[in-house]
Amino acid sequence: MKELIMSNIKFVFFLWLMVVASPIFSQHSVARQWNEALLEAIRNDFARPTVHARNLFHVSMAMYDAWAVYDDYAETFFLGKSIAGYNNQFDKILMPTNREIARAEAISYAAYRLLKHRFRISPGADITLPRLDSLMHLLDYDIDFISTVYQEGSSAALGNYIATQIIEFGMQDGSNEELFYANLFYEPINDPLVPTLPGNQDEIDPNRWQPLAFDFFIDQAGFEIPGGIPAFLSPEWGNVVPFSLSQEDRTIKERDGHEYWIYHDPGEPCYLEIDGGGTSEEYQWGNSLVAIWSSQLDPSDGVMIDISPTSIGNIAPESYPTTLNGYRDFYNLFQGGDPSQGHIINPSTQQPYASQIVPRGDYTRVLAEFWADGPDSESPPGHWFTILNYVNDHELFEKKFEGQGEILDDLEWDIKAYFTLGGAVHDAAIAAWSIKGWYDYIRPISAIRYMADKGQSSNPELLSYAADGIPLQEGFIELVEAGDPLAGNESEYVGKIKLYTWRGPRFIQDPEINVAGVDWILAENWWPYQRPSFVTPPFAGYVSGHSTFSRTAADVMTALTGDAFFPGGMGEFVAKKNDFLHFEKGPSVDITLQWATYRDASDQTSLSRILGGIHPPVDDLPGRLIGEKIGISAFNKAKTYFEGSVLTEVAQQQELDNFKVYPNPVRARDLTIAFERSFTEENISFTLMDMNGRVVLRKTEQVLNHRVKIGLDRISEGIYILSIDGEKRNKNIRIFIQN
Repeated sequence: MKELIMSNIKFVFFLWLMVVASPIFSQHSVARQWNEALLEAIRNDFARPTVHARNLFHVSMAMYDAWAVYDDYAETFFLGKSIAGYNNQFDKILMPTNREIARAEAISYAAYRLLKHRFRISPGADITLPRLDSLMHLLDYDIDFISTVYQEGSSAALGNYIATQIIEFGMQDGSNEELFYANLFYEPINDPLVPTLPGNQDEIDPNRWQPLAFDFFIDQAGFEIPGGIPAFLSPEWGNVVPFSLSQEDRTIKERDGHEYWIYHDPGEPCYLEIDGGGTSEEYQWGNSLVAIWSSQLDPSDGVMIDISPTSIGNIAPESYPTTLNGYRDFYNLFQGGDPSQGHIINPSTQQPYASQIVPRGDYTRVLAEFWADGPDSESPPGHWFTILNYVNDHELFEKKFEGQGEILDDLEWDIKAYFTLGGAVHDAAIAAWSIKGWYDYIRPISAIRYMADKGQSSNPELLSYAADGIPLQEGFIELVEAGDPLAGNESEYVGKIKLYTWRGPRFIQDPEINVAGVDWILAENWWPYQRPSFVTPPFAGYVSGHSTFSRTAADVMTALTGDAFFPGGMGEFVAKKNDFLHFEKGPSVDITLQWATYRDASDQTSLSRILGGIHPPVDDLPGRLIGEKIGISAFNKAKTYFEGSVLTEVAQQQELDNFKVYPNPVRARDLTIAFERSFTEENISFTLMDMNGRVVLRKTEQVLNHRVKIGLDRISEGIYILSIDGEKRNKNIRIFIQN
């Protein structure tokens, strides 16, 4: 009977797809259709940001190669290449009469086969797999065609071959897909915390990650995880084969006989010492800030704020601190927020942005939930693909690569954009989780409860003093005194720490009706602004994955579009009154999240994780700075493939008036500048700048036999501008550095 019901459901869905969805799909490229299918598959899978960042990249990679193989200029990324020891054999093919038909077919078979493999045992497989079949039927492709013999000219077989090769590559890329991404050697050192019980029940290391124990754990995608104590997700993810991350970005460390590969190592976070020394004060301040910001989660507190781009966003680049000492100037401890300057004028309309005055507690709650995992739980990296698609559909957006040149057709734009963003978020996952796995850093729920159990660290003359306790802040963090409503029937709680903060899920009987609100509670019962069946993601905090993903993606979006601003000068998301929040009622009014620039959206993401009780500042800022490096590097690398044939065939010896530069692209790490015989200077000065205009190398070298050899060993992959001074000044040439 159950099988009959499921069969009918699948048939009804197929009819819906054919009748209702067909006109919608026809408006988009085939790459967009498969990207939407992937995002929907992610929404029906476990919340695994690392795994899904990899899925987003690998599917985008498959579609890109299926497109590039039919292009006269683009270079394939995977086909015919050797990546991390995996040799992908590929025989050249004859170009078909109709390339667009061949491309669409190859793209579809590649994406379909790879998605069917990756989501075959997903908890939502009974929804995802029929949906994939239905899309193939809608596109009029035979799902039973499985040949990989592409040499005879079959684009469907080529798609199957690409998928097969990526599947095999994925079985040895360091992700441990073969054992369903299970951890190989990591073990937590702290016993689990039971969040429904007061305090931190066991003595722990306050600087290391602590698992959480539940009667049942439901992840952010809504699926129950068996066992009650979710394991650390992907602590060994630094070993996964990246896209643009290089050996120069990597540090290898060892613990308990096991290697941890760390990319863009930010160094140690702040640690809590028993005697209060070292960086204890920054640890205590940062986690106290998380508790204090939780006091802003009450829509009835009467505080109204402007959440438009007039007031929020546009942080000056020099405002981002790079050391612990600068964090206190960046975050507003009591009022919340960051050093946003706001935007005076919308550059698209040349008019001021309209103010949007709303209850602060509605804004903060919507912010925390919207950015938690995406509005439909497509995971943080998937969320940025929905933002990319939102931009793609905007009526004012022109699909010009880097905002220049001719408008690309929908398929070419989507293919290049997905490949670039996919590689970038994949690298962001590898870098962030490589740091998480090594530093194994504590989360606020464990840190705040630990410090509160110890006492207060502000005054040795007061009750409950402990150097490793929590600092007092009048009106927010105080001691329970005799006669206090929290003192207990027999004054048993006198001397304990109390917080003025979000009261937690115990005060929500019905999410359709109740709002927990803010009031004084015992600090031992502090709870992040999260569901009681989730509380905190099951992995270490340092560094923030959200901050890393978002800054990476924002910088990629800026580079792709050639514009820091959303189309029309603003991106928006509307959370309707009493129809958005999931674990308490709200918001009390319509809230429209607004962002002028992609970086504004990224910065808002980072703040949302502090408001949600998930990260202290020390997790946040390093993630933003790392994301910037990754976004630029990934974009630069992707771009070299889009112009691959031109670079490798035309630019091997590029001439510019009186000199030649070769090889270009540079793979051997040595670049030669050869001058004409008439060149008379004995020395030559040159400058190498990245695409953001930053100088990465400046030298003066002696000219020998009309040649200068430049060593580029420490220069990361990417696109650079080589500026040469000599008899003929101001000569610039693009240099492509590859591994």
